[in-house]
Amino acid sequence: MPKMKTKSSAKKRFKVTASGRVKAGQAGKRHGMIKRSNKFIRDARGTTTLSKADEAIVKTYMPYAR
Repeated sequence: MPKMKTKSSAKKRFKVTASGRVKAGQAGKRHGMIKRSNKFIRDARGTTTLSKADEAIVKTYMPYAR
């Protein structure tokens, strides 16, 4: 059986933690900052972990991520 390929877009956007959760950058910060509240911008810093449902989808794109 040949090796499965990892989706290139997924490996650029997501990391899998040691416990198996998926880390991703916060959404909603590319443009339109003027209409967002300062609280939203502050809370959207850094990374976040995906929900279980989204995590399952992303893990199908990265077959070798633990």
